[in-house]
Amino acid sequence: MTPELDAIPGLLGIDHIGVAVPEIEAAIAFHTVLGLRLEHREDNPEQGVREAMLVAGDPASGLTRLQLIAPLTAPGPGPASSVARFLTRRGPGLHHLAYRVADLRAASAVLPRRGYRLLYDAPRGGTRGSLINFIDPKDAGGVLIELVEPAATDQHSG
Repeated sequence: MTPELDAIPGLLGIDHIGVAVPEIEAAIAFHTVLGLRLEHREDNPEQGVREAMLVAGDPASGLTRLQLIAPLTAPGPGPASSVARFLTRRGPGLHHLAYRVADLRAASAVLPRRGYRLLYDAPRGGTRGSLINFIDPKDAGGVLIELVEPAATDQHSG
């Protein structure tokens, strides 16, 4: 295949890097000491995560975003979120790489035809009302790839 045929349609760039943490407040404190700024935080019950988006850089020249994700509920009986399972298996660390796309539904339609499996049959809700889906890490060299279509009112996170 040529690179044009392999490209994700409407790829706009890297949206953020996701890091799984067991305790979000401690992780925010650490990264803000390094100089990142807390941009946004929210609980996402659909994904079972508490998340915080931190930024570094100058808005005029471009921002780098780091998404901290922690399980929404404490470990215990009942279904665990994928982040809780990740922390149990691997411990804290790099969880995913997120790419921003112009049209998630278009990307989600093309990728399976090219042999890439998506984790969800349909886009799901992400940070700040964005739409998200993930490419199976088995199809992406072991890296969990998130595709993010920001909400029309927010062009900054997923």
